[in-house]
Amino acid sequence: MSNQPETDGPHPAQLAVGLIGAGRAGTAMAAALAGAGHRVVAAAAVSQASLDRLAAVLPQVPVKRPEQVARMADLVLLTVPDDVLPGLASGLAATRTPMEGRLVAHASGRHGLAVLDPLTRLGALPLALHPVMTFTGRREDVAKMAGICFGVTAPLPLRPVAEVLVMEMGGEPVFIEEDKRHLYHAALANAANYLVALVVQSQDMLRGAGVADPAKMLGPLLWAALENALLLGPAALTGPVARGDADTIAAHLTAIKAAAPEALGAYLALARLTAEQALAARLLTAADAERLLGVLHGPTQ
Repeated sequence: MSNQPETDGPHPAQLAVGLIGAGRAGTAMAAALAGAGHRVVAAAAVSQASLDRLAAVLPQVPVKRPEQVARMADLVLLTVPDDVLPGLASGLAATRTPMEGRLVAHASGRHGLAVLDPLTRLGALPLALHPVMTFTGRREDVAKMAGICFGVTAPLPLRPVAEVLVMEMGGEPVFIEEDKRHLYHAALANAANYLVALVVQSQDMLRGAGVADPAKMLGPLLWAALENALLLGPAALTGPVARGDADTIAAHLTAIKAAAPEALGAYLALARLTAEQALAARLLTAADAERLLGVLHGPTQ
């Protein structure tokens, strides 16, 4: 008896996997599927960085044209940047490559299934499998998939297939409705991508304050803040905004204007958001919030 879920779609055991777009996420996904017993039969890559990544992570995989990759595969991974994906799907459909019964999955956070419509009309079986993780393009990326969530959008008959593929890559499937993909992706970008920009900016400010090793100073603070935020939500808010220290915030604004004016907009936006959350969580009184917001809505130049 097989332990795999039953489905009207294709069974995902021992698939021939084709990779179109050897970016960091796609290469990691293909390597994870290979580790689960599937065969990566071909890959399409254009940039030298992608070719180098393939050579390092999947050295035995031949490089072919996209339509050749699709012809060789049972599962075609389209792992190109979000804005490139619609053109790739349309272009691949225009080659009239036989797609009947082939699984076609993309790894875009933004897109759901509609972007694959040109291929679905040719009989392809569409999946959106987005790993919620940042990758570096090295072999270690496969290990990063252990326990992470994948944002999955799939037709109902293909949901069991999507679940198995994600679990074989080490992840946990979380189903996202088609019309919620933009909100889902915006939330992830807001949390992760902008966090990187914020930390880099804070490191620059600390260097300006004479701190030789900003990462060493920030590391323990940031880990603790992240852990508390995930565990406690708004109750984890601390610092001068959550305490209602309007004079301290005013001093911060003066210092940032003088030494790092490029950081002022982000500081103001995040301080206003923090004040609103602290007020909603009843960490701030209405009077303290009014004083704070008066400072934060003052002139920015």
